[in-house]
Amino acid sequence: MAATAVAKVGKTVHRIFVGNLPWTVGHQELRGYFKEFGRVVSANVIFDKKTGCSKGYGFVSFNGIGALEKIENEQKHILEGNYLNIQKS
Repeated sequence: MAATAVAKVGKTVHRIFVGNLPWTVGHQELRGYFKEFGRVVSANVIFDKKTGCSKGYGFVSFNGIGALEKIENEQKHILEGNYLNIQKS
């Protein structure tokens, strides 16, 4: 898997897709889980505009490739009982 780099004010940001999120997880919980791997630039859970409920996926951005490497080295990612589906985006 190759990391996609996005230019953002002169800095490289590395982003991952996180699927199979529990409906109870919001932006702060997502950020809280992934901050152990590196500095989180942003963490966004996608919500349905009509219902306000989580769609079960989100995106996390880091400012360093080291965080992505640490995430890949972890065999399983479990948040509130769900195994997370993580892909570079």
